[in-house]
Amino acid sequence: MSTRAAVLGTGSWGTAFAATMADSGSTVHMWGRRQEVVDQVNAGSNTSYLPGIELPQGIRATVNPEEALDGAEVVVLAVPSQTLRGNLEGWAPLLPPDAAVVSLMKGIELGTTKRMSEVIAEVGGVDAHRIVVVSGPNLAREIAEHQPAASVVACLDEATAERVATSCVTPWFRPYTNADVIGIELGGAVKNVVALAVGMAAGMGMGDNSKASLITRGLAETARLGSALGADPATFMGLAGVGDLIATCMSHLSRNRTFGEMLGQGMSVAEVAAHTSQTAEGVKSCESIHQLGIDHGVDMPIVGAVVGVVRGEVTPRQMVKELMTRSLKSEGS
Repeated sequence: MSTRAAVLGTGSWGTAFAATMADSGSTVHMWGRRQEVVDQVNAGSNTSYLPGIELPQGIRATVNPEEALDGAEVVVLAVPSQTLRGNLEGWAPLLPPDAAVVSLMKGIELGTTKRMSEVIAEVGGVDAHRIVVVSGPNLAREIAEHQPAASVVACLDEATAERVATSCVTPWFRPYTNADVIGIELGGAVKNVVALAVGMAAGMGMGDNSKASLITRGLAETARLGSALGADPATFMGLAGVGDLIATCMSHLSRNRTFGEMLGQGMSVAEVAAHTSQTAEGVKSCESIHQLGIDHGVDMPIVGAVVGVVRGEVTPRQMVKELMTRSLKSEGS
């Protein structure tokens, strides 16, 4: 039976996920902030975010959130993480009471250090057993091009996770269910910050040894933070941990990797932001993840170094020097 889904957000990942749901047989109604993008989607494409991709039948879009949410069995939130609270304050009264609410967002809220599922529960009044997190090595353009990929659908309630997984499974998109919402969200958020560091290394002309070192030690930081917050350590060895980390750190399609690369080439944060049109979540979330680490007594030197670059306190080269001259210790610490 077809699932009726609402996807709030018409960016690249929201559009790619909406297309995946439509290909799976769901009827999808999207909400977009900009009329021009809504018109593009209704004409069968989203040239602003996924040029050259033809969208499947079964998707329509509107600028009216009430219209998009009407009768939805699955509500997918696909807006920049730092805008979720403000958007959700307006959407909360419109959320269908029994719908699964899915987060595609990979960030930690500034000021509160809350994960996106926590913001959804607080602002949307949604029970935790209806909140689902989707995360994995899922670069939007590759998904939209039907390149084979896998992802994780996480929820405290197994039946809800399975319901969402069923609504987005296709011959090229394989979702796995998981109950570790905390670990899945942390993996998705921290990897963006690590990707900024890897991008900086690439921008400075550093090779694969440097990048592999940053990726591996970045994974260790993620796992330490996850352990402090109650995540399952095994999660970070899976698709939403090391899988997403590798894709985001190494792909030219990754916004955070690309943003970092430009920083490594000598551009300022403001200059890169003006040059790019899409959100690099790690630039904002690095501050909140850094604070989360401090609050829980977790040593996160790569995250802290990226924060220093984003604040303009150190250059990328100084960042590398600081990381390489830290006191010697066991790899397991």
